[in-house]
Amino acid sequence: MKIRVVQIWAFLMTVLGWIFVACTMAMEGWKISSIGGQGGSSIITVAWYWSSLWRSCFTDSTAVTNCYDFPVLWSVEGHIQIVRGLLMASLSVGMLGFVLSMMGMECTYIGGKDLSKYKKICTGGWCHVIGGLLSTSAYAVYAEYVSVENFSPDSDGLQYDLGTPLFLGWVGSAFHMTGGAFYLWSVCKPLCAGQYT
Repeated sequence: MKIRVVQIWAFLMTVLGWIFVACTMAMEGWKISSIGGQGGSSIITVAWYWSSLWRSCFTDSTAVTNCYDFPVLWSVEGHIQIVRGLLMASLSVGMLGFVLSMMGMECTYIGGKDLSKYKKICTGGWCHVIGGLLSTSAYAVYAEYVSVENFSPDSDGLQYDLGTPLFLGWVGSAFHMTGGAFYLWSVCKPLCAGQYT
């Protein structure tokens, strides 16, 4: 397969993965729970609890939502600070990967000679792989916290489930790492075999 085709596929996959990870940071419903909704009485009360990286909310059956925004960085629980930090690091490393990969792609006319371009795309590919690993770790930390909270004997009775942003983020992380691996694969033969043409 031509190097250009592999690099274009890698670019599309890393862009899609980076966008998925960026979108999950703003999405609501990282953990969700509901109570009520059972039959057997004349009044059915339903309530939904959900939380994100930025706030925690409660919605009742009349669709009235009350939210508590997390005020400042140091007042937020430790696991949320870790997740925010890992996701910001992932997005930053991914952006560096985009710059290096764009300069190193065969179909662009910036970035110098072939050897220089190969080195840039190799570094950019590693940036994408590392960015994907960082975001995967962030989602795993949050999921671990939710599962530990569920099975804790000190829980408040609400059973939280993992929300859509976590699964979307894992898919985005997989795209990010796969695109980075495609970048690395595209220059593996020229760099390893010493062919700088």
